Amino acid sequence: MSLLQISEPGQSLTKPPRRRAAGIDLGTTHSLVATVRAGQALALSDDDGNVLLPSVVRYRQAQPVLVGSAALDGQIEDPLNTLSSVKRFMGRGLSEVDRLAQQLPYQFVAEGDEMPRIHTVAGDISPVQASAEILRVLAERAGTALGGELDGVVITVPAYFDDAQRQATSDAAKIAGLQVLRLLSEPTAAAVAYGLDQGAAGVHVVYDLGGGTFDVSVLRFSKGVFEVLATAGNSALGGDDLDRAIAEWMLAEAGFADDIGHADIRRVLALARQAKESLSDEEETRVELVLTDGRVWSALLSRSQCQQLIRPLIEQTLAPCRLALQDAGVALSEISEVLMVGGSTRVPLVRELVGEFFSCQPHIDIDPDKVVALGAAIQADILIGNKPDSDMLLLDVIPLSLGLETMGGLMEKVIPKNTTIPVVRAQEFTTYKDGQTALSIHVLQGERELIADNRSLARFELRGIPPMVAGSARIRVSFQVDADGLLSVSAREETEGVESHIQIKPSYGLTDDEVESMLRDSLTYAREDIDQRRLRERQLEADQTLEALAAALMTDGQRLLDDDERQQLTQAADVLRQLRAGDDEAALQQAIENLERESATFAQRRMDDSIRRALAGHDVNDFLSNDNA
Repeated sequence: MSLLQISEPGQSLTKPPRRRAAGIDLGTTHSLVATVRAGQALALSDDDGNVLLPSVVRYRQAQPVLVGSAALDGQIEDPLNTLSSVKRFMGRGLSEVDRLAQQLPYQFVAEGDEMPRIHTVAGDISPVQASAEILRVLAERAGTALGGELDGVVITVPAYFDDAQRQATSDAAKIAGLQVLRLLSEPTAAAVAYGLDQGAAGVHVVYDLGGGTFDVSVLRFSKGVFEVLATAGNSALGGDDLDRAIAEWMLAEAGFADDIGHADIRRVLALARQAKESLSDEEETRVELVLTDGRVWSALLSRSQCQQLIRPLIEQTLAPCRLALQDAGVALSEISEVLMVGGSTRVPLVRELVGEFFSCQPHIDIDPDKVVALGAAIQADILIGNKPDSDMLLLDVIPLSLGLETMGGLMEKVIPKNTTIPVVRAQEFTTYKDGQTALSIHVLQGERELIADNRSLARFELRGIPPMVAGSARIRVSFQVDADGLLSVSAREETEGVESHIQIKPSYGLTDDEVESMLRDSLTYAREDIDQRRLRERQLEADQTLEALAAALMTDGQRLLDDDERQQLTQAADVLRQLRAGDDEAALQQAIENLERESATFAQRRMDDSIRRALAGHDVNDFLSNDNA
């Protein structure tokens, strides 16, 4: 007797195909990508087994861009064209990066207060473009692991990233050809990874100290709901600053001038980072600085000395912790646990000071470098539709208040900071002059009272207001913040129904035309990129073929080949070697196949000779008896 499978009308019994999704942690010093397999989130590695991708991009003249480990050497050899820590410049105007610009070798190019570009041999590159290169490499890694192009990604951003910085991240993803399911705050992503892994309900603090940014978030986790109660931080403070403090001490102790070249600055920073990492495990370490002009300095640096240098910077992170607790209305006694996120939390002094502040031992159960990407991968898997039965809900918040300019240069807050998103808020305004038919709307972000102390996001006008006595018009301005923390604003005059709308695009972000142009370029050069990849694969194949032939000739060439045969093989190898240096992929492939044909007889003789030598002194029955034993 057979069983009938019964389903609701219109419902399919076949399981929908699993869609490819990934979580990306776009970091200041390192980035990584993760995905969910068999219900478990895991970070994906490159061909060499490295999970972390250095967030470094090197531009070269008329050559492909180098990203990650391949670009690291350029920080010393070619500092002007090797970009690192670009996350610090995302969505910032030139005036905001002045302090950082003084410490970096780059030549910044900007008009007014737009987002600065960095002059390189490949042209003027924006931080958004450099970030897109990093995202593209991570997406390729994930696509290779999952067997096809990604259907969607969740990209993490610091909780304290404002609208301009989030929009810049979104633009970078668009240029990289990625479908962004959501921009997720890094502490929230970490809480997802930790909460689902441990099932810990209660109020949690996520302390996230990365390479270039610091965030602290207070969250409540209960029955699958992650609710961010408050967030605070500093998007220009991180492990890079700890390295710089150690580097400045080294230069001062060595008595070297502070105007040393860019290559030497990179050397000192790299040495400082190595010392910081060593002192996380050791009580002291030797540092030896060698400058390009031959000057050498060496000394022992103890953990206690290092802690004195970096303590003021770490203590700066505690003020945002106090602010986040205050904004959340949470007492220290209510904190269930503190979760440590970001590679810089490996520094013992960070864990010590955080533990003292919160009066508890911080949790470091999950690798602090991976936890954000793992949480993003879990969220991506849900948003892409691979877990339709999931009831997990993320309630994030906006980090800074949003509002409008009013008379007297004041800011009227429409959406206060730490408001749960997505959110829509509206407020009514009116005219201040008789007969006024237009209204200029200035959108701001920040916590100060004067507009000069807050960030200007956008300006637009509402026209067509019917002429009335001042104060009679009713103008409703609506703010809408989506789940990614991106803002749109609309204005409507209620009596006549005229309205205006703007999708916030900060003046120092990329314009739609610029993003479209970059996307168009990526399509235009797609064929060229594929051809370059195929050529490189053929060149590697040629190298392997030539190396194998050279080794075989060295071992058996004199014994198994006559002079004419050796000359013929040598000539075929010379042809392949010449084509290897060129860029004709088809000719190179043909030369490889020709050499393989020419060497087939030699290969057969070597195999026969190997078998004869193995059988020498034995009877076939000896091997048969061994097989039957």
